[in-house]
Amino acid sequence: MQRRQIPTIYEKTFRNVSEKELTMNDVFARIRSFMQADPRAAYQLMVGTDAQVHAGHTKFVTSVVVFRPGKGAWFCYRQVILPREIRSLQEKLSLETTFSQEVASYFDGAKRAELEDILLPYVYQGADLKLFIDIDAGTDGKRNRTSAFVTELVGRIEAMGLSARVKPEAIAASAISNRYTKAPYRGQAAAAAT
Repeated sequence: MQRRQIPTIYEKTFRNVSEKELTMNDVFARIRSFMQADPRAAYQLMVGTDAQVHAGHTKFVTSVVVFRPGKGAWFCYRQVILPREIRSLQEKLSLETTFSQEVASYFDGAKRAELEDILLPYVYQGADLKLFIDIDAGTDGKRNRTSAFVTELVGRIEAMGLSARVKPEAIAASAISNRYTKAPYRGQAAAAAT
């Protein structure tokens, strides 16, 4: 039996459970709106990617999450499908980090300043914004084969002037993105239905 050829799919738009076809500008507008609803809160803006190897392809999911601890969150995600089974842990982690860096680069100094301006009047009342790239790797060598690559991956994030988090704090990658990598790619109709 011949295996169906999976195409390379590189989504440029994001989705979540209630919206589809969100551009990065749409994502930014949703984040801004979420923060404007409670400008006195502390926020974590996170970008993280996870990957899962399936028969004939590897599925990468990158999530953007704005989290208001104890008061909710908003998130969206996009996927990249590569038509090969990536078995190298180092290559998979490197690609995950690259996809996260690509999305995080949208939040340049001007974009971050625009979000910080929402909170600035309330900074002495606890308002705060932290931006993280979450890496789906852990530092415990006994529990995580990924620990050998943490220094390199964190260095790549810090070279961008951003903060990196690893497991167990890396929830955008290890919890949110992970959830959407589990189902294999089944074609355009299936992708549009999710």
